[in-house]
Amino acid sequence: MTTITYWTADLKAAIDWYTEVLGVPPYFERGGAYAEFRIGDYQHELGLLDSRYAPAGTVTEPGGQICYWAVDDVEAAYQRLLDLGGKPHDPPTVRGDGFVTASVIDPFGNILGVMYNVHYLEVLATRG
Repeated sequence: MTTITYWTADLKAAIDWYTEVLGVPPYFERGGAYAEFRIGDYQHELGLLDSRYAPAGTVTEPGGQICYWAVDDVEAAYQRLLDLGGKPHDPPTVRGDGFVTASVIDPFGNILGVMYNVHYLEVLATRG
């Protein structure tokens, strides 16, 4: 994955919310239409795009795909997202030994997932 893009009808509010969630401001903004954050161990990109630019037929309700961002403590991350205004989507759930997931619907209608994944830790260990 390089970039995931979330839609928003209120770009400024989304930038403010994700800046609070991620603890960093966007590194790139384009003309009130798009903003992008670099986050995580591999500096993956989370983009926010004004929904006026959504392709025709784009579903505006939360849909099937969930991108999970690696966190060390799913319960704490999930609760923080709820405290910041996210709505419950899927509570913290153990999916197997070393795998826990949760997700919320952000204030802009996108599904935001968090995950503890033991395999991700193995990948990080190989980076030396």
